[in-house]
Amino acid sequence: MKLKERVCGTINKYSMLPGGGHVLISLSGGPDSVCLADVLYKLKEDFKISLSAVYIDHGLRPEETGKEADFCRGFCKERGIDFMEESVNVSEHSEEGGINLQEAARELRYQKLAEISNRLGTEYIALGHNADDQAETVLMRLLKGAGMKGLTGIPPVRNLIIRPLIETERSMIEDYLKDNSVVYTVDSSNLKEKYFRNWLRLSLMSEIKKKEPAVIKEISRTAEILRDEDNYLEIIVTKTLMRLFSRKNDSTIELFLRPLTAIEKPVLRRLLRRAVDATKGLRGISFTNIEDIIDLIKNGKAGDSLDLPKEIRVIREYSLLKMTTLRHVKITKYKLEPPCDITIRETGAVIQAVYEEAGANPPDKKEEVLLDAGLLKFPLVFRPRAAGDHFYPAGFGKKKKLQDFFVDEKVPRDMRDSVPIVCSGDDIVWIAGHRADERFVVTEKTEKVLRLIISTAK
Repeated sequence: MKLKERVCGTINKYSMLPGGGHVLISLSGGPDSVCLADVLYKLKEDFKISLSAVYIDHGLRPEETGKEADFCRGFCKERGIDFMEESVNVSEHSEEGGINLQEAARELRYQKLAEISNRLGTEYIALGHNADDQAETVLMRLLKGAGMKGLTGIPPVRNLIIRPLIETERSMIEDYLKDNSVVYTVDSSNLKEKYFRNWLRLSLMSEIKKKEPAVIKEISRTAEILRDEDNYLEIIVTKTLMRLFSRKNDSTIELFLRPLTAIEKPVLRRLLRRAVDATKGLRGISFTNIEDIIDLIKNGKAGDSLDLPKEIRVIREYSLLKMTTLRHVKITKYKLEPPCDITIRETGAVIQAVYEEAGANPPDKKEEVLLDAGLLKFPLVFRPRAAGDHFYPAGFGKKKKLQDFFVDEKVPRDMRDSVPIVCSGDDIVWIAGHRADERFVVTEKTEKVLRLIISTAK
């Protein structure tokens, strides 16, 4: 099969250019990107596309990049392709982010391509990754210990990015360029084996090909199979995850615990990964961390927790699994002299105290309580729990230890020190947000009412 036919097949197989449009080509001057640009130029009419190309200078090879940019400019001029040159500072990004130069170059290159595409209004960004790149990526990830998702390799299509050469082997690209007298440049950094990918390509893969000439084709096929299976599992995970969220924001996820305990590991692992990746504050949890979380779900008990890197904490509550970067702290002692609003510095919650006349509307939520002001000693105080605390829960009829009350109410252990205990003298009158003391609630004899309201921080 000729290269042009192979590329057409790949474009159609993955619906890379539905309806045509404007394509931005990442052009480095190397054989892959030059081949890509030349073939797309020849397929312009077939797929009803217009072309632009950009050369991105990474600032790493000043002695070569000028010649490469000039070559790309001339290449595009011959074919009537709009050309532009951009630059990024890879060394600075590498140092600031604590990542290697190759990873820094990749991040900045994708950022710049997205920026240019947005500026030009292009529908697609075409990259020159080929079948050899695919096989090398899969093998590299396998050697470093990737799971199924990692072994799916380089996606043929991702958002605006398309890779028309992803099923074309490097040898076919080289033959095409030679047969069509298309010249290209050579990036000297690709010949240095100090980079892991280069060593794998130049040394390991070349030896494997001697023993198994079809290795590129076979690994690429395996990646495609895994990609199909991965996509199927992702559909299952998406449907399952939608039913599991109790609460989610930038710093915290709460998932219903009971369904989690029944999910098999392969799906549970993916589900947790998806959940944390979608939460800004939790990104960076490793595979090992995920395994620890699964063990907590399957074998832990209420109140057990994990402390993970980046100050991430996972708590197995009574009915929820909570993953958060927020830390619940122990509140201090506060005086409360109605009418007033008191902000609890440690948590950001606010307790409001207002006097009302007898017959006031009863509270309709546990965050409010009505107390008989005539039975209270002022100022009231609220404080954290203390050893030996007990009270008479309204509606319960007898004395109860605060510790037992928290257990019955399923208040997580790590949150108990942040619950305000409102007291009149030595007596507890309200476990804020939970229950009043029977001895201080309003009755028919109450003449003056104190309403307390706790509002949690948003």
